[in-house]
Amino acid sequence: MPDSIMYQEDAYVVLETNQPEEIMSPEELLEKLKGILQNHPDELPRDLTKFETVEAQAKHLMETSCEFDVGEGEYLQWYVIRLDK
Repeated sequence: MPDSIMYQEDAYVVLETNQPEEIMSPEELLEKLKGILQNHPDELPRDLTKFETVEAQAKHLMETSCEFDVGEGEYLQWYVIRLDK
C-alpha cells in the first residue's frame, strides 16, 4: 500500500518565461492558473471544457498536468514539492 505522504502537496515550484523560479502554495498556484485560464480562453485544453467554472478548470489542470501552453515561445510549468521541516 502506498504511503500517504506521497500524496501531500506542501508547495509547488513554478517556472515561467523570463521569471525567476518561484515557490507557491497550492492556493497561490490555483489563483495563478485561474487568472491564466481567464486571460487565455482560446488556449483552453479540450479536457477542461467539460468543467463549468474557471475554478474547477484550474483545479483539474493543477492536479492532472504540470504545464500550460501560454503561447509561442512562452511556458508555464509547475511541480509539486514537499518541504522538510
